[in-house]
Amino acid sequence: MKVAQIREEMVDREAIRDCIYRYSRGVDRCDEDMLRSAYWEDAEDDHCLFVGKREDLIAWVLPLLRGMAASQHTIGNILIRLHGDHADVESYYHGHHRVHDGTRFVDSVQAGRYVDRFEKRDDEWRIARRKVIVDWFREYTDSGDWENGPAGHAEIRPGERYPTDYSYTAADFG
Repeated sequence: MKVAQIREEMVDREAIRDCIYRYSRGVDRCDEDMLRSAYWEDAEDDHCLFVGKREDLIAWVLPLLRGMAASQHTIGNILIRLHGDHADVESYYHGHHRVHDGTRFVDSVQAGRYVDRFEKRDDEWRIARRKVIVDWFREYTDSGDWENGPAGHAEIRPGERYPTDYSYTAADFG
């Protein structure tokens, strides 16, 4: 791509990146409104174990996430190709999930890609269609012990979910 084309597309590209980051924050903080803001109302999502519309995704995924001790989705490479009012976007992700298997905590790490079709409607970019592709995973049965804290520092406490996480009182990400 030519620099002039990227310069011309920078605002749209940044709006798309912001939407991808809202998705990650929405799922990790279990913030229903934030998650909803990443998808168009009629959006379709294929999350490997779930295929359906936005509201059905929210109804399926938030109880799963709330049942976990913690989750964190980080975004890596983002490839964006704009085509007028729609864009093809591939985002690499790492999803870290701390779950209890009935006897102990297990850390499950997945890495893969979100292959999205974004649409721009009323000057706003959101996901219209998403396919999640899992490229690899790893499970650790020796999950970190929060009773002792990171590196033995029990005074360090984990982040929380919506609305009690510190970020909801310290900043406005709405």
